[in-house]
Parts: sequence; C-alpha cells; structure tokens
Amino acid sequence: MLELAIIGGGPAGLSAGLYATRGGLKDVVMFEKGMPGGQITSSSEMENYPGVAEVKSGFDFMMPWQEQCFRFGLKHEMKEVVCIKKVGNHFSIMLSDNTEVESKAVIVATGGSPKKSGVKGEDVFWGKGVSSCATCDGFFYKGKEVAILGGGDSAIEEAIYLAKICSKVSVIHRRNAFRASPITVERAKAVPNIEFLTPYGIEEIVGNEKDGVSGLRLKHLESGEEKSIAIACLFVLIGYQVNNAVLKQENGSSICALSEFGEAIVNLKMETNVPGLFVAGDLRLDAPKQVVCAAADGATAALGAIEYIEHHK
Repeated sequence: MLELAIIGGGPAGLSAGLYATRGGLKDVVMFEKGMPGGQITSSSEMENYPGVAEVKSGFDFMMPWQEQCFRFGLKHEMKEVVCIKKVGNHFSIMLSDNTEVESKAVIVATGGSPKKSGVKGEDVFWGKGVSSCATCDGFFYKGKEVAILGGGDSAIEEAIYLAKICSKVSVIHRRNAFRASPITVERAKAVPNIEFLTPYGIEEIVGNEKDGVSGLRLKHLESGEEKSIAIACLFVLIGYQVNNAVLKQENGSSICALSEFGEAIVNLKMETNVPGLFVAGDLRLDAPKQVVCAAADGATAALGAIEYIEHHK
C-alpha cells in the first residue's frame, strides 16, 4: 500500500510530491498519464513566478521542477486514474487499465482548463494574442487595445483590471444583459476606457503568424451589421471547466463535497470533508489559477497528508 498517491502532475502535484518525499514519506507515487508539467507548459511566456527573473516558456519553466521533485524519491506512474474510492481507512485508486492501487492518503491535483469559444482563429492564435488569463498575460499588452469575450463576473472583473494596464478594453457579449452582478457591471461602465459591444458575436480572429492577433471581425446579432476592430489580444473568459471526474463515484455522487460548479470544497489545509483526501490547485474552490498559488496549495496539502499519515499509523 502506498503512503500517498498524488493525482495530477502540474505545479500543484509536483510541489506536493516534493514536500511529501522531502518531508519523510517513503512511498509516494504521482499518477499523470502524460509528461508532468500541467497546462502552463503550453504558455509561450512565463515571467511572474517569484525568484525566476528570466522570461521563459512554460515548458522550459517546468523542466527543472521534474528533476528537483524526483530527486527526493517521488515516483511517476504514467497511468490514467479513473476513480478514487474510500475503503475503510484507506483509498482505492481505480486505473484505466482495470487495476487498483491502495493508498493511505490521496492528493488530487487534476486542475482544469478554460472553456474555448470555438471562434474561427482561436486555436491558431492561442498563446499568440488569444489568452484566458488577464492576470497572467495582461502586462504584455500594456498601453495597447485589447478585447474580452464574456459576460460573467470574471469577464467584467478582468475588464476592470485590464483597463488599468491597457489603453482600451472592448467587452464583447452575445446578449445585452450580463450574467455578472449588476454592481460589477456598473463599476465597469464607469471606467472611461472600457467599451461594451453588445449584442455582438465574433466572426473571426484575424492576424498573422509573425505578429499574432491584430483584430476581430464582429457581427451584430440583431441587425446583422458587421464591423472590424483592431486589438492586440483577445481574452476569452467564458468559463472554466475543472477536471473533477476522478472524484465521481459509480452512482453519480462525489467522494467529497463539491461546489455548485464542481470545485472541491477544502479548508486552509487543503483537506476535503473526507479524512485523508486532499485537493490542491485549480480543482479547489476559489483557486486563483496562478502557478505560484497552485505550488503553494501542493506544499500545504503535502504537509497535511504527512500529518494525517503520522496520526493514523
């Protein structure tokens, strides 16, 4: 039986593995069906991690993490986890090859991914002028015109944030009404360099391979009128999908408490309501979705797992 199983190999999972093995646990396995690193490896630039002054690609940034984490004895199993079950005082981890692994404690760090719009040009320019994180990438467009696609709280809050950095922010939404809270919308409307384009849809994201995004082709969804706007970046903020499938049980319930959006509810120690089960990173409720925060979550969860295992020997 494993002492600790870690599900997911992004910043939270790797950080959990580092702290767990360095903290004295001897039998720790990280299950990640692909190469470790997480979704940050697809980022073209990473410059906001404290202590790393050099601007690197997400892939180059994550490479040293693997070496450091495996140095202390963390093992990597390139297998897909299907489900986690609580069996007595331990956990049974069901793998896609129909085998099972038992563990005293589990940290789930499977993260999530931003929802994509499916707009023409989105995949072509993703990471080259199309982003899902204003906090991560807004600084690269300082003093430039940008746009946001979305009408929820996150979209409007990020518009307010970007307006402090960028010369103009165009908020594009398919409806005249917003899902965001009225007070947030009113705050945004009071910002002079935020323009609301409703009800508009994006017909195409335009640009070129060398320079990235240069503009959008829009269509008014009531009149059919088409127009073009020049921008340097489009932030697609239409929702976030957490990867919580491993928490689901055969009867459709979840092994632990989830929010209405499927995020795991944890305390400050990253503990769920199931003893011995921890959740770290973007899968947890109110995750800031930043690498530095995910890494901190992983370390916190590992320390909690060590404490749990020691108390249940």
